[in-house]
Amino acid sequence: MRIAITRFLLLCGLFLSVASWASAQSDQLGAVRAAFANGSSRDLAQFLAPSVEVGFDGDQQTYNATQTELVVKNFFAKNPPSSFDVVHQGASNDGIPYVVWRYAGRSGNYQVFMRLKSKQGPPAIDKLDFTKQ
Repeated sequence: MRIAITRFLLLCGLFLSVASWASAQSDQLGAVRAAFANGSSRDLAQFLAPSVEVGFDGDQQTYNATQTELVVKNFFAKNPPSSFDVVHQGASNDGIPYVVWRYAGRSGNYQVFMRLKSKQGPPAIDKLDFTKQ
């Protein structure tokens, strides 16, 4: 009887841990979406990994978080958002979450690929790729 109760309690604890992690990730993606929709590089900066791979139409560069914030701020200044919607959300075979967004700005529409990576703590953006459509 004790073994059954212990297993039940462990299973409940595991379920609550997974549910809280999924909720936190969903809240984080909502905050990232709001940052893009508002054109706020400052709000986006709190979700950046220490090193971020940023691409514009295939030209990839790796920046630190501060440089990434400035690059994104420049992008928002040239292309203020008019709409920002999720196209697809998923995870790689390794479990790395990603999101594909549709960004409509002043100079045109972009597909934005965002990858999240987590070694410790909450997932952080480690890749942003902007492709003009």
